[in-house]
Amino acid sequence: MATTLRLSLPTLTTSLGLVLLAGAAALLLAAPARRLAPDLPPPQTVLVRPGTMLHRLDGDYSRVGQPVDAPRQLVRIHRPLEIMRYQVTAADYARCIAASACKRLDQPASRGDLPVTGVSLTDASDYAAWLSRETGATWRLPSDREWAYAAGSRFRDDARGLDADAANPALRWLADYDREAERKAAGGNDVALRPVGGFGLNEHGVADIAGNIWEWTSTCLRRVSLDAAGRTLGETSNCGIHVVEGQHRAMMTFFIRNPKSGGCSVGTPPDHLGFRLVRERSWRDAVPEMLRRRLPA
Repeated sequence: MATTLRLSLPTLTTSLGLVLLAGAAALLLAAPARRLAPDLPPPQTVLVRPGTMLHRLDGDYSRVGQPVDAPRQLVRIHRPLEIMRYQVTAADYARCIAASACKRLDQPASRGDLPVTGVSLTDASDYAAWLSRETGATWRLPSDREWAYAAGSRFRDDARGLDADAANPALRWLADYDREAERKAAGGNDVALRPVGGFGLNEHGVADIAGNIWEWTSTCLRRVSLDAAGRTLGETSNCGIHVVEGQHRAMMTFFIRNPKSGGCSVGTPPDHLGFRLVRERSWRDAVPEMLRRRLPA
């Protein structure tokens, strides 16, 4: 009898532990979390599973003093990425203004279902802070890599086709000219704003990404110097300028609301600056998945 008890004790202990874990998790998940304000619709989000992508890195790269394309690297996204399905709308942003948490815009949109535009990095950060306070979740701007991962097949490679031997500046000018001519021929910035969803969904279910709204990211401008062998000699970061993503990658000064007034370091300035946010996933999101892996079917 004692032998039988000793043999089954680990099993009993493990089972009891799982039961206790499940019970504790149920109590924690049932604990009241802060709810959205009554007039604040919950943002629709998309959960993009972890994975890898071959990504052209952000930044201005030079090799032996000559501009070159940034390298492409295999980038891994280690955790699920929960990102807003749609860009923040004019109606969403108006609620933040009404709460005195966001600054008024210079030119408000004519309709609430249009994506909010004419917002600076500071405006987008103020909105993220307000939404975090209202919902009890943590909302933030995506990094350049996160945005590109969520964009999937709609991410545009901004390479100019330059290599370390392209010392002739005329080749660089021609590459820039061809790239800008291709963008203008595609309609690009001249396309009127559409209500959210007007540019359709990508393969991840993210709407309007790489449409005619450029979106702020949390990534600062990097300048990277390489030696003749491609090794990094030095890197500087300037967080007064951030990466914005859309039909192409651009750099924008953090306080710029209207890109036509300046701030785009390379290429045609985008007409419309908007944003969408990422929600930081918490232990509440991880517990159900952990239980599914641990508890028997």
